[in-house]
Amino acid sequence: MSQRTELDKLLLGLRLPGIRRKLKEETMTGEMHTLLYELFMVEVEERERRSEHRRIKTAQFPYQKTLEDLTVAYLPPDGQKHIRELSTLSFIKEGRNVIFSGSPGTGKTHCAIGLGIEACMAGYKVWFTSVPSLINQLKEFRSERTLRSFELKFQKYDLVILDELGYISFDKEGAELLFSHLSLRSNGLSTIITTNLSFDRWNEVFHDPVLTAALTDRLTHRAYLLNMVGDSYRLKETLELTKM
Repeated sequence: MSQRTELDKLLLGLRLPGIRRKLKEETMTGEMHTLLYELFMVEVEERERRSEHRRIKTAQFPYQKTLEDLTVAYLPPDGQKHIRELSTLSFIKEGRNVIFSGSPGTGKTHCAIGLGIEACMAGYKVWFTSVPSLINQLKEFRSERTLRSFELKFQKYDLVILDELGYISFDKEGAELLFSHLSLRSNGLSTIITTNLSFDRWNEVFHDPVLTAALTDRLTHRAYLLNMVGDSYRLKETLELTKM
């Protein structure tokens, strides 16, 4: 590919038709083409950084923890086994869910946020929330008759991360709202869930055996199920710091 063609494609991607037309009319040396290409590549990189920052901000993570910040050796065996594969984000392309279930403090939320930030940097649209917060929002939207608007938005996220399923139980209305909205994503849209409960205890939260069975079946179909039972990641991190 010639330098002129490379520069033309770059300007096309940047949506700068005026400059593109003008440069086509000019006679330039190879050195000039190279200089212009490098200058416009700076603009491309800057736009990409701004877009990444905007996607991460819009995702509403409670804090930023990347996969690079993660000490994989501190994770339970299942986390150590699968986190690198999950970091390729193939599960989003394949529309598969990821469920981290296990003891508090074993790195479930860190893994979920790290994968979410990785997805933002790859261009995916991500949203993070806790399950109790989501249910409260859904009830408010229903009372304000804006639930349909939220449903349309909820289906446009490439990845939704729902944290803390099981920490707080909820009433029949909350269970039904959560079920209906997760069902909206069961056709090829990825969801990450962190929970302190094993699947056989989910009925303690939903209080409806039929609904619990249906939701579990939909969420676990073709999903990555990571058993995160183990020693506290936080404690291992603290003990390591005390050695310094």
